[in-house]
Amino acid sequence: MVKLLGRSINIGFISFRFQGTDGVSLETSKWADVLEKMGHKCFYFSGLSDRPSDRSMVVKEAHFLEPETREYYHKFFGSTKRTREETQWIHKRREFFKEHLYAFIKKFDIDLVIPQNVLSFPQNIPLSMALDEMIAETCIPTIAHHHDFTWERKPLLVNSIWDYINMAVPPHLPSIQHVVINSSAGHQLARRVGVSSINVPNVMDFENPPTNNDEYSADLRDALGIEPDELFILQPTRVVQRKGIEHAIELVSRLKRKARLVISHASGDDGYGYEARVADFAERMGVRTIFSSKRFGETRGTTEDGKKIYSLSDAYPHADLVTYPSLVEGFGNAFLEAIYYKKPIVVNNYTIYATDIRPKGFKVIEFDDYITKDTVKETARILDDAAYREEMCEYNYNLALRHFSYKVLRSQFRVLLANAFGVNGE
Repeated sequence: MVKLLGRSINIGFISFRFQGTDGVSLETSKWADVLEKMGHKCFYFSGLSDRPSDRSMVVKEAHFLEPETREYYHKFFGSTKRTREETQWIHKRREFFKEHLYAFIKKFDIDLVIPQNVLSFPQNIPLSMALDEMIAETCIPTIAHHHDFTWERKPLLVNSIWDYINMAVPPHLPSIQHVVINSSAGHQLARRVGVSSINVPNVMDFENPPTNNDEYSADLRDALGIEPDELFILQPTRVVQRKGIEHAIELVSRLKRKARLVISHASGDDGYGYEARVADFAERMGVRTIFSSKRFGETRGTTEDGKKIYSLSDAYPHADLVTYPSLVEGFGNAFLEAIYYKKPIVVNNYTIYATDIRPKGFKVIEFDDYITKDTVKETARILDDAAYREEMCEYNYNLALRHFSYKVLRSQFRVLLANAFGVNGE
């Protein structure tokens, strides 16, 4: 089944969804880009997908927002008792997924699988169990890419499926190499599960700087309703509580300048209560805020009523400042994006930033869980002093080139593939 490593191998990415601008989908695209440039072919199994149809298998039940999957998710979390019917549903779904996973492996002649969060985050426990069993039964080489873990999310800690989580999320199998995106996750994985891992940070293609704005995005400020004399302050995240968007609103309010806060992503996965809270807080603080998720997508396009959809990469060049006040992050895609597009960024000193990013020496506006006078003063200085701002952004870009570029990812893949198949396939 396994071809020589010196030739192309078929790689199967497996996740709940490969669509949109969530961190898992974005990092999967980067991994696939690097692997394909190394000469390999990538295929996709998921419940929702925008990847090439001739390389994809879509099983709608795999998506964590599929109605029945979501119904049982809410039954499993928040309660410590599981009914017999719920157990039967898990095993029926597990067998269903296993049949489709075997079909995926056969259809695309898969040599290596790369589960993306499926073996670390219990959003669809039957799929995780099915994948675990398929790997155990075939010993197929596996690189399990873990972005989130159960123990990192308080709402997941009360549940009725600890037996299955302990078995499969994550599993302990000899053919699996575990990859984490930060050092803390690696320590916890070793302590809790007893397996080693390789730390592969999120990356951007810093070897190829972004091109200048083209005509397509020239009207972006007008399309969003940002006036010519307004600051464009970009909050490039989903609207979920752990993103700490109130801090961005407070900062904009305290700057006392004509400004518009643009929030690029939607709510959805965690409900809409926090979005209502953010909108109310912005109104109370007098901050003009745009919830613009309908105007941004992974790629350009048009809405149903014919308006332009911009990619997130269209937004960064127009932004005057990026806010990233997250309380918790697995790594920090938006941080790297701001550095890539050479924009100044305000960042909360969240744990992974403090341990894995800050020590590299980036020059950014930092705060520790609350906005201070110094935060406001430093932000104002960066907005007003173009030379200081440009020097800072250029320094950050060159630093990220050394630590978070595609060449870092390529070097890690060489190790992971050699571990799986041997050097030159021997």
